[in-house]
Amino acid sequence: MALHDQGCQRRSARQKAELPLEHVDLAFSDWQLWADAPHFSRTAFAETLDGGQAFRWNRIKNCFEGRWAKNTVRLRQDNSGILWCAPTGDNPEAVGSALAQYFALDTDFAGQTDALPWRSDPVLKTAIEAFPGLRILRQPLGETLFGFLCSSTKQIPQIKAICEAVAIDMGDPLPDGSHALPSWAQIAAAGETRLREAKLGYRARYINQTAVFLSQNPGWLDETEALPTSEARQRLISLPGVGRKIADCVLLFGMGRLEAFPIDTWVQKILVRAYGLEGWKSDPLLDFARVHFGPSAGLAQQYLFAAARAGLIAKK
Repeated sequence: MALHDQGCQRRSARQKAELPLEHVDLAFSDWQLWADAPHFSRTAFAETLDGGQAFRWNRIKNCFEGRWAKNTVRLRQDNSGILWCAPTGDNPEAVGSALAQYFALDTDFAGQTDALPWRSDPVLKTAIEAFPGLRILRQPLGETLFGFLCSSTKQIPQIKAICEAVAIDMGDPLPDGSHALPSWAQIAAAGETRLREAKLGYRARYINQTAVFLSQNPGWLDETEALPTSEARQRLISLPGVGRKIADCVLLFGMGRLEAFPIDTWVQKILVRAYGLEGWKSDPLLDFARVHFGPSAGLAQQYLFAAARAGLIAKK
């Protein structure tokens, strides 16, 4: 294929990524009640899916449409609970299993939330009361790492647009007409230039370097996941472009390590202003979070992050 034709195809893919998803004509099954669904308040349901944990969920009319691994699912909430539908032909049992794993149904988030220090912490209490039922997703590890490598200096809508563009340009097509995120080998083969075309800027170099390394060491992430949290964090930080915050995001959202406490701009402002920690640097803030919030500090972080985005936490 001529380079001109390849370029036209990539431009077409990027243009397609910019279209609202409701313009994509997909055939989906009828809606089914998700009998095993966790309890969500309406605020927590939306925040769990579209609050910065994952970057491949989008609102479509009265529902959310999301993709992870080879799965495409639509979810909506009504008075009967959570309903789902999937592309026609998908096995309902397989969809149910994928949902159970993705939403970490084996984790008692109600109990974990109750164990947080909200009784003596009015800031945290405000956040929990605003988003009852908030959960931490358990996403595919590689997809979590890729998403947060894209996240530096970007807002959530920008990160979502980048992930969609990269999926269309480099990922495998799925039966419903959408695309999966590419493997590390596919990203490495595409190269830095095509990553830059997806508006990744300086991050393109780090993502390409990480993709090359992981494509050459395919078991590395699984080995990392098997390690204790502190060791897994240090291994993640050894990857190009991964600092403490990205590593903690991967630990929390990709490995289910609830003790991980990512500190971004939102959370740092909360700790400094609402908890009176002016002048504290990153390491002391992390020590405070570990001691104050306990073994589920990462869950507390997500509540605080959600409340800060919603403007519910007063600034001193």
